[in-house]
Amino acid sequence: MPTIALVDDDRNILTSVSIALEAEGYRIMTYTDGASALDGFKTSPPDLAILDIKMPRMDGMELLRRMRQKTDTPVIFLTSKDEEIDELFGLKMGADDFIRKPFSQRLLVERVKAVLRRGSAKDGIVTKEIDSAKVLERGQLRMDPERHTCTWKGEPVTLTVTEFLILQALASRPGVVKSRNALMDAAYDDQVYVDDRTIDSHIKRLRKKFKVVDDEFDMIETLYGVGYRFKED
Repeated sequence: MPTIALVDDDRNILTSVSIALEAEGYRIMTYTDGASALDGFKTSPPDLAILDIKMPRMDGMELLRRMRQKTDTPVIFLTSKDEEIDELFGLKMGADDFIRKPFSQRLLVERVKAVLRRGSAKDGIVTKEIDSAKVLERGQLRMDPERHTCTWKGEPVTLTVTEFLILQALASRPGVVKSRNALMDAAYDDQVYVDDRTIDSHIKRLRKKFKVVDDEFDMIETLYGVGYRFKED
């Protein structure tokens, strides 16, 4: 099983998250600050790192910056902040996903699986309904699953792993309504119960990110009580 590094100055989080991930069979390394984590990664590089943003000695953003100078190890940020600029900055630096505190242990485990699965896609794993090796183009939308890149009208749109997989599921079949359960199946390997508001939140953030590039973006339609669909060309 993969090795996961957990970096957080909150020992309660270190303990609870370690227990949850070890129960899934992962090997866990824990660090209480960015500086000690960076030293530890030199001799024991993890397969995935979960980083708190606010930490003493070296915060998560600086740790990620230094990691990206030498490695493309997947990174998930833990953050209590609710500012879009922080998330976009982190994603541009190379973070793979964000989880906001407080969070459920099950949600964290599923996000870890999703990020590790995306890394495995480079080895030829096929996601449900979509071949990961193929670029998806729908009108002005272009998505490259292998490189995890997305553009709208030629402009880059930075998405988290979950947002990317949800949009990919919608855009793969324009005009077809996807229920919230179907979108969760597309984003995760296992059946996971997630509150409807979680999917609604992902869709809201997707729309917001595309509107930064194009204020008239309206390709994701809501069918109240049913689900969502990507407009047909």
